[in-house]
Amino acid sequence: MYPYPRQPRPLLIPFRILLITFLATLLSFAVSMLLGIFGSIAWAAAHHVKPNLPFVYRHFAPPIAIVIGVVVLVAATIHEVRYYRQAKALAAIERLSF
Repeated sequence: MYPYPRQPRPLLIPFRILLITFLATLLSFAVSMLLGIFGSIAWAAAHHVKPNLPFVYRHFAPPIAIVIGVVVLVAATIHEVRYYRQAKALAAIERLSF
């Protein structure tokens, strides 16, 4: 046991929030791009025309990635603030128990 419990660091909260948001936005962009390409190819095959892949890259994947990024930003902020407050309370309880 350590004589003094380690206090949580509030300076790392924005870094973790931005990292999680960036990774989730990048992943959602890639997945929506893949699904958009598959959908565009399937639609083009059904209508016997050439697939319009630049449309997917410009008008389909970015809005989906932005929406998912905002949702992840809000969820990550709520989660990290709750985690920080819980860690701070637990550190205070542990400090009182010594």
